[in-house]
Amino acid sequence: MKKHSIWVGFFAFMTLGTFVQAQEKESHHYLSLEDVASSLELLPPPPAVNSILFLNDEAQYRWGKMQRPTPRGDQAVSDARLYGDGVAKSFSQAFGMTISKEATPEIYKLISHFREDAGDYATRSAKEHYMRIRPFTFYNEDTCNTEQQQGLSTNGSYPSGHTAIGWATALVLAEINVERQNEILKRGYEIGQSRVICGYHFQSDVDAGRLVASAVVARLHANKEFMEQLTKAKVEFTKLSGRSGNKR
Repeated sequence: MKKHSIWVGFFAFMTLGTFVQAQEKESHHYLSLEDVASSLELLPPPPAVNSILFLNDEAQYRWGKMQRPTPRGDQAVSDARLYGDGVAKSFSQAFGMTISKEATPEIYKLISHFREDAGDYATRSAKEHYMRIRPFTFYNEDTCNTEQQQGLSTNGSYPSGHTAIGWATALVLAEINVERQNEILKRGYEIGQSRVICGYHFQSDVDAGRLVASAVVARLHANKEFMEQLTKAKVEFTKLSGRSGNKR
């Protein structure tokens, strides 16, 4: 009987753990996969290796490698870490305010919740269809940050999920803090270029990532839950910044 109770308790614990993990995973979505525009239908195919367009990808890859021993290369290494608090930390300086669970809970919840709407759902159909080889595999060279290299070696390169997360976040944060839109949007752009510098993506992957990010942000504005949280985030920002409203 005692052994049975132990197993029942263990099963309950594991079930609860699975449920919590599922809830945490779900917290990175406002949308369903069906809600999001298909990247496969939206985007053209990635440039063929023997095409003129691919020459730009090659040129940008060489440019990226030249940036690696510089401070810009160090930034690219940091930009590869968008998991956990990475997105919030990446934008805090440009936003002009620390973004965190503790300091800005409503803003933090907003940008964390749609992260995989942009990074996963918005990119998935084209990634899975084309399964484009990544630059570090194509050239058989390491990236500037190898900690994710093995895991991403079997994940399609086109379009860039990191870029989509960065650009979608920039678009939304620029709507909250309009006065710093230039800094915020520049930061979002830089996150995409960091993928080229690191060797995780071709330039065309990054360009496509920005396009699908814009599409998913447009769709988010038709989602009631997102709009309610966006309003909360704007109210929080107004209170914390001591402003009665943003100038336009």
